Amino acid sequence: MKIAFQLAWKNLIGAGLRTWLNVGVLAFSFLVIVFYNAMLDGWNHQAKFESIKWEYAHGQLINENYDPYDPFTVQDGHGIFPGKTADLCPILIRQGTLYPNNRMLTVALMGIDTSQRIVSIPVEKLKSKYGEFPVIMGRNMANSLKVKVGDQILLRWRDKNGTFDATEVTVSGIFKTDVPTVDNGKVWMSIQKLWEITDLNHHATYFVANQNFKNPNIPGWKYKSQEALLQDITNIIAMKKTSSSIIYILLLSIALLAIFDTQVLSVFRRQKEIGTYVALGMTRTQVVGIFTVEGSMYSVFAIIISGIIGIPLFAFLAKTGISFPTNSQDVGFAMAETIYPIFGIKLILGSILLVMVSATIVSFLPTRKITKMNPVDALKGKLQ
Repeated sequence: MKIAFQLAWKNLIGAGLRTWLNVGVLAFSFLVIVFYNAMLDGWNHQAKFESIKWEYAHGQLINENYDPYDPFTVQDGHGIFPGKTADLCPILIRQGTLYPNNRMLTVALMGIDTSQRIVSIPVEKLKSKYGEFPVIMGRNMANSLKVKVGDQILLRWRDKNGTFDATEVTVSGIFKTDVPTVDNGKVWMSIQKLWEITDLNHHATYFVANQNFKNPNIPGWKYKSQEALLQDITNIIAMKKTSSSIIYILLLSIALLAIFDTQVLSVFRRQKEIGTYVALGMTRTQVVGIFTVEGSMYSVFAIIISGIIGIPLFAFLAKTGISFPTNSQDVGFAMAETIYPIFGIKLILGSILLVMVSATIVSFLPTRKITKMNPVDALKGKLQ
């Protein structure tokens, strides 16, 4: 094996530019694979973290008549919780209409307990000095309404009997979030105030649970765990990884094709060298091993080059992140303005293994013809 490595090193260095072109293409493919997967892992981590922080917490207890994907269920999808709510934050959803700047906009009125500490909705801003009916909203919602803190807006709603009523509400706070389902089309207010104006005392559409909640089996309510609520994000990231894999498989295939062609050319041009090895007593398997090691060393060089380039580059990106012109409002679920790639050990080792195994296989395939050489032709340096 030592001789195989020595001969492979000598032949690769002697090939000059051809070797470094192959190594360069393979290193580029390796860097793209690692970078893109690290970006998706970072996106996945941030999206789940923000969703848990702002919306899901440790799970949700949802009224059986309410479907988050069906807005028509808001009207009847609520009820009074029969158990204790010490570990739950009640949220009541009702439909309303805002009239900002002589416009009309249908919104979801989100009533939330102002004493809760389970999700990051800044409920403390609902206890402000801004009028008798303070509301808060996300930054993107405020931008679409063209309002700022202190502005008053006419709000119209219906109570439980279907009777319309209206009043002026005051924007007492605007918060920034990367979760569009907390921001888009939502106006947040004290649930006590929403109970008062709709005459739905102690009703809730769903509850957000903390880590201490242990009783999910309650008639009339369906419990969704944190894992179930995050499944949509997991599926989207998995789909992105699957679709993006086509790109880096093509890049890797180009690099491997270059190695394959180089090996084919080496076997054809170095017939006398092969014959000499056989004549000196090497077995066909040993000769094949020399050429296979030689081809697989392309991947070793590529990984070394990738490390020299990638380690400082990836360390910088992991620290500063990458900013995108798009945001969560464009993609439909949690996405920060800046994504921090996660270069995990599993990702790095998996990519190294993929590149080395692939390079070894394509290096071995062209050398199989050596095993068919007979001793006489070996002395003449000819292949059948």
